[in-house]
Amino acid sequence: MRRGPILALLGIGTLAGGIAAAVALLLPWLPPVASTQRARIDEVFWLVVVICIVIFAIVVAALAYSVLRFRAAPDDDSDGPPIHGHTGLEIVWTLVPTALVTAIGIFSAIVLARNDALGSNPLRINVTAQQFAWSFSYPDAKNLTTGTLRLPVNRSVLLTFTSKDVIHSFWVPEFGQKQDTVPGLHPTLHITPNRIGTYPVICTELCGLGHAVMRTTAVVMPRAAFAKWLKGQSAATSSPSATVSGEAVFKNNPCGSCHTLAAAGATGKVGPDLDKLPQFAQTAGQPLEQFVRTSIVDPNAYVMKPYPKNVMPPFANLPKSQLDALVQYLIKSAKKG
Repeated sequence: MRRGPILALLGIGTLAGGIAAAVALLLPWLPPVASTQRARIDEVFWLVVVICIVIFAIVVAALAYSVLRFRAAPDDDSDGPPIHGHTGLEIVWTLVPTALVTAIGIFSAIVLARNDALGSNPLRINVTAQQFAWSFSYPDAKNLTTGTLRLPVNRSVLLTFTSKDVIHSFWVPEFGQKQDTVPGLHPTLHITPNRIGTYPVICTELCGLGHAVMRTTAVVMPRAAFAKWLKGQSAATSSPSATVSGEAVFKNNPCGSCHTLAAAGATGKVGPDLDKLPQFAQTAGQPLEQFVRTSIVDPNAYVMKPYPKNVMPPFANLPKSQLDALVQYLIKSAKKG
């Protein structure tokens, strides 16, 4: 091939590759990296992107050059000369993709193995999924249960999943991994958060009417702050004071994401306003305490209009001490409101 065509191919390929690289690098396609595992996954992603950009540049260069160099004249309707092909070229374009796919597979396998490897002294958290809420239990803190996932920064964490009803899927985009929760199975997920901040926890499996509200947050904290929080919450939920422990139970569960309660600073609009519990109990024709307790453990027993059934999950798994404290806290808060 003469020098002119080679330079043309190189020029077109460089231009196409440059445009593709700019689109890949300059636009914010991905959320921030907040875990060691996500950083490794991104390495695989960018390896594939680089390979694709190189292949894209070569193909565009060959196509563009062929269109410009070998286009037929406007009045030429004749058939082109028969061409058998090039055996060597065919071997090359078979071996090169095979080598690239093999390299991607090996690199991905290494990343998966490293991501699954637990660090020393991992923090173990039990994750329960149910329509339509996440709850997180800390075995090292007497099974303290919260509706917000709190994690210490730069510590290995092992999440063990349980589904109470249907298939859900746990995903924190900044952590870079998803995990389906299948009834009857208890899969695990290893995370090492490395960036302090608050990130969304999303269910990515269509799980029913309230799928869109099955969201909470993951809060990555400094280690000292996490230890202080864990100790304080454990004490609060076992406190004999109904007001203090009830407020802690309310805030540790996803009540505030769906309900309004002035005393707790909650402004959720998905479910009924808890400041109006006395009026709701009167409408239902039930004693206030009985109405509040039943609404927590069996929310479909009585549903205020116009709210639909089967959206709020039953919290019958709350320990009795926490359930009693929560009931008294809601009653006192509603009466004050």
